[in-house]
Amino acid sequence: MPYLVHHLIRGPAEQSPDAPALIHGACRWSYRELDQSVRRVASGFARVGLEPGDRVAIYLDKCPEAVTALFATSAAGGVFVPINPQLKAQQVGYMLADSGARILVTSRQRLAAIPASVTETDCLHCVILIDGPADERTSTECPVTPWEALGAQPQETEPSTVETDLAALLYTSGSTGQPKGVALSHRNLIAGAESVVAYLGNTADDRLLAVLPLSFDYGLSQLTTAFRVGASVVLLNYLLPRDVVRTIARESITGLAVVPPLWVQLAELEWPEAARTSLRYITNSGGTLPRPSLNKLRTALPTTDIVIMYGLTEAFRSTYLPPAELEQRPDAIGIPIPNADIRVVRDDGTECAVGEPGELVHRGPLVAMGYWNAPERSAERFRPSPTQAPQMPVSETAVWSGDTVYRDAEGYLYFIGRRDEMIKTSGYRVSPDEIEAIIQESGLAGEVAAFGVADESLGEVIVVAAAPTAPGQAPDERALRQACQQGLPTFMVPRWIRTYAQPLPRNANGKTDRQALRRRHHEQRNEDEA
Repeated sequence: MPYLVHHLIRGPAEQSPDAPALIHGACRWSYRELDQSVRRVASGFARVGLEPGDRVAIYLDKCPEAVTALFATSAAGGVFVPINPQLKAQQVGYMLADSGARILVTSRQRLAAIPASVTETDCLHCVILIDGPADERTSTECPVTPWEALGAQPQETEPSTVETDLAALLYTSGSTGQPKGVALSHRNLIAGAESVVAYLGNTADDRLLAVLPLSFDYGLSQLTTAFRVGASVVLLNYLLPRDVVRTIARESITGLAVVPPLWVQLAELEWPEAARTSLRYITNSGGTLPRPSLNKLRTALPTTDIVIMYGLTEAFRSTYLPPAELEQRPDAIGIPIPNADIRVVRDDGTECAVGEPGELVHRGPLVAMGYWNAPERSAERFRPSPTQAPQMPVSETAVWSGDTVYRDAEGYLYFIGRRDEMIKTSGYRVSPDEIEAIIQESGLAGEVAAFGVADESLGEVIVVAAAPTAPGQAPDERALRQACQQGLPTFMVPRWIRTYAQPLPRNANGKTDRQALRRRHHEQRNEDEA
């Protein structure tokens, strides 16, 4: 039974050493080869000065070196900090400084794209390049070590790490301010993998396609879930949605996990027979999958299980909807995942009645340790469990999600909206999801995002951004407004509808970037008034 993150690889390497573990283009690594690489790199990390508890930042695309660095950090007793490869110099610099990373693993191209000042932190003392020694493009004063130099000797001894030790920092965007580093223990990550395996039924025969960034808990989960059962992972850095479908067919993928904006695009594609027959299941998390796209996926993939999930980085995953319930409850986010207790509570912590909206609170071994270097923000989100017995001398910590949900009479949960995304207009609290659903059901737009902007008289007014499923002609603004007027109460009809011919902007995890849309809206208003 694994209890540290790198044990996820070590177990299959001992039991089925020749089984395929990692696939990246023409590269095929067995579990034996991956485990040996992890041991050698862990030894190399120690030789360049990594001490137990030190942070290792990994700023790379999905590739075998990135995966090796993650698990080698664990084997060396360190804490891995995956940085989304889409981030720019400012965000990279913030994460390096905030995490206090001692080692940065990256490529020459990525290092050249960030100024030397980014790597000039008090803690960082070594940069490791996966593609050879430094060259004239290198922009750092830190000592640079080529990746090959790390793998001379395998690791002989391991630090005295236990499952409650810090294993990873995953940075997640907040509604305001800088990203938050969610601190995850080995226990958190192992419990998450075991829970997912339990409800998805993963086995060594699975081949999972890793499409999402490894800095995203949903993306990292594809590795931990697969390795927990000795399955294979195919790494893909795709350019176009059709690349995903082609890879599924070529590599006989059995499991695919993506976020709603990509599902909207994938739902419009033709799925070859090889892809249709190989996929055992697909999952959605990170937002609501629009009903039209869901229906198209069900038609395109009639024998594939569709698993709707809800989660947050602070607790990894909270609920899932069993595929057998999809027809009856397509709007539900499901029931608690194995080894998680999910409550719907009022502001005072008391349990909500059936159908009564309240805050989702998650307790159990998946709840993160808190936010790194942010005690005040941790105290806001990580609080005593509402089920805590007053006689207990030490409080059990739960994560208070900030999300509003309700539970039906049979125990299924339904998402209403995030408290920090709720729009307050004319005295009403409005969920963006309600507005988006009306437009998506009209079929007039492929992508929709609703958000509020400040207004002196109403508090906030509603803005909708709409785009087609694929680049092309912008949706018809007049038809969209008519659909809103027909399907929404007056106070929910948007003041402005912004239409675009191109897909809506995404944040680093592939979700719709509402902050960027707000900026666009204000820029357009300024242009209109000029």
